[in-house]
Amino acid sequence: MDTYNQPLIKVEPYQGTANEEYMCATQQAHFHQLLTNWKNELMSEVDRTVHHMQDDAANFPDPNDRATQETEFSLELRTRDRERKLIKKIEEAISSLENNDYGFCDSCGIDIGIRRLEARPTATLCIDCKTLEEIREKQMG
Repeated sequence: MDTYNQPLIKVEPYQGTANEEYMCATQQAHFHQLLTNWKNELMSEVDRTVHHMQDDAANFPDPNDRATQETEFSLELRTRDRERKLIKKIEEAISSLENNDYGFCDSCGIDIGIRRLEARPTATLCIDCKTLEEIREKQMG
C-alpha cells in the first residue's frame, strides 16, 4: 500500500504563465522546495518519535501498562516505517529533478502535469499509465 501524507509546511501552488515551457527552471525550483520541505518535515517527525520513545520508555510493573506502551510504540514504529519509505520516494523525486527527469512519465515519457504533481509530488506515472497499472493490479489480484 502506498501511503501519502500532505506536507504540513505549505508551499503555495505553482502559478505558471501562459506560454511557459513544461518543467522550466521556475517549476523545478518550486517542486524542489516542495519536496525538500516535505522531506525535512518527515525527518523531524522521525526525530520526535525517537526522543518520545526514549523519554517515555518505562518498565511498568503492570503487564497491562507494558502491553499498552508496547502497542503504542509498535504503531508509532509502523507509521515511521511508512514515512521512511515515503522519504525514499521523495529523495528519488529530488534526484530525478536534479537529473532533469522529473515530471515525465516513467512508462510513456509524456508530461505528468503540474496539477498532478502538486497533488502527488512523488508521482512517476501520468494519470493514464497509472490508471492502466491499477486496472492490471485488480485483474491480477
